[in-house]
Amino acid sequence: MIEYAIPGAWVREFTVDVPLDWDDPDAGTIELFVRDLVDPDRRHLPMPLITYLQGGPGGANPRPAGVDGWLAEALPHYRVVFVDQRGTGGSSPIDGDLIASVKDPGGYLLHFRADSIVRDLEHVRRTRYDDRRWATLAQSFGGWITLTYLSTAPEALSACYVCGGIPGLPANPDEVYRRTFDRAAAKTADFYARYPQDAETVGAIADRLAGGGVVLPDGSPLSVRRLQTLGGDLGFGPGHLRLHWLVSEAFTRDKRLTTGFLESVLVRTSNAHNPLFWALQETIYGDGANGPFRWSAQRERDLRPEFAEDRRPLLFTSEMAFPWLFEEVRALRPFAPAMEQLAAVTEWTPLYDPDRLAANEVPLAAVVYHDDLFVDEGLQRSTLSRLGNATAWITNEFEHDGISSGRTLTRLREMVRDRGGERR
Repeated sequence: MIEYAIPGAWVREFTVDVPLDWDDPDAGTIELFVRDLVDPDRRHLPMPLITYLQGGPGGANPRPAGVDGWLAEALPHYRVVFVDQRGTGGSSPIDGDLIASVKDPGGYLLHFRADSIVRDLEHVRRTRYDDRRWATLAQSFGGWITLTYLSTAPEALSACYVCGGIPGLPANPDEVYRRTFDRAAAKTADFYARYPQDAETVGAIADRLAGGGVVLPDGSPLSVRRLQTLGGDLGFGPGHLRLHWLVSEAFTRDKRLTTGFLESVLVRTSNAHNPLFWALQETIYGDGANGPFRWSAQRERDLRPEFAEDRRPLLFTSEMAFPWLFEEVRALRPFAPAMEQLAAVTEWTPLYDPDRLAANEVPLAAVVYHDDLFVDEGLQRSTLSRLGNATAWITNEFEHDGISSGRTLTRLREMVRDRGGERR
C-alpha cells in the first residue's frame, strides 16, 4: 500500500491479482491497479464508498492533479475508489506487442468485457473494502458496466449514478449505428454553421490527402477517412472549438500541411495510449446469441453516400470502428487478426438479465443528454422505462462530458435522496 497527499485529497494505491478468465483459474492471472481518494480530514473515518466506472471501452481512470469537477462533489461524502479496468492504465495494460504475442488474440480480448470487469470489481470490494456496499458513478461505457453489475450482483450496490451511458436493450449495434450516423451528420452541419470558413478548409485538406503521399510523424498514412474520425471531438462541450483551431492552422502560407497539424492529428486519431477503445468498440454490444456483427459500423457507412470521402462539405464520423483502422493506424495494426475473429463471434457471454433489471431495487439516477453524439437519447429512455427504481434527468445543457460540470453528480444524488436515498 502506498499513501500520499495531492492538493485536496489523501491517496492510497495498491494492486490486486485476479484471474484472466474467472471461469478457468489455470488460465493465469492479471493485475488490477486500485487508487482511492478521500478528504484528508476524513481519511481515518469509515466513509461511504463510491467507485468510478470509466468511459471507453478501454479507458483508464482519471489521474487527478487536484480536486475539482465531480470529484469535488464526491469527496465530502465518499471515499472514491478508482479501479483501472483490466487491460488499461496500471491494470496489466494491453498494447500491440502483447496482443501480437497471444496465440488466440480474439479469444484473449473476450476476457476484457463488462462481465469480467464486474467480477474484478466485486473481488476488490469484498477483499479490500470489507464487503461493504458501494455506490457507482458511471461515465458513458461505465453505464454498460452498471447494468451488468445490476444484473449479476445488485446486493453489492448502494446506488448507481450514470452520466450519458444507458445502453439500448436488447443490444443491437446495427440500430445504434443507424442513429449515430444521423447525429454525426447533424453535428458536422452544426460545426460548419458555427465556423462556415472551415467547410472550405476541411475540403482543401481532404483534397490534399486524396492525392496520397501524406504521412503522419509515426510514418502511417493520413487518409481522408482517417481525417473524418476527428469528428469524435464534436461530441464534447469544447470539441467544436478544438476542431476549429486544429483546422484553422492546417496549412502554411505556401499551402503545405503544417507539422503541428500532422502531429495533432496523429495524437487525436492513433489511440496509442488506449488501443482497446477501437478493438472493443463493437464488442460492448455483444450479449448472448446476438452476433455476428461483422463490422456493423462499416456496413452502415457503406449505405450512406453522404459520408463518402469525395463529398463536400466533408462529413465527420465519430466512435465507429472500421476495419481499415487496423491497417492504417500503426498502433492498431497488431490487433487486426483479433478483430477479424471478434467480427465473426456469434455468441457472447451474457451481460444483462432483463428480469433482474425490471425488478431492480437499487436506486439509479441517470442524466441523459438530449444531443448526445455517442449514446442515443431514445435508446437510453427506452431502457430506463424498463429498469426498476430508475429515474432520469433529460437535458440539452451538456454534451457527452456533462459529468465534468461540477454540479451533475450533485443533481443525481439529490434525485436519489428525494426517492428514499442510498441503500445502507
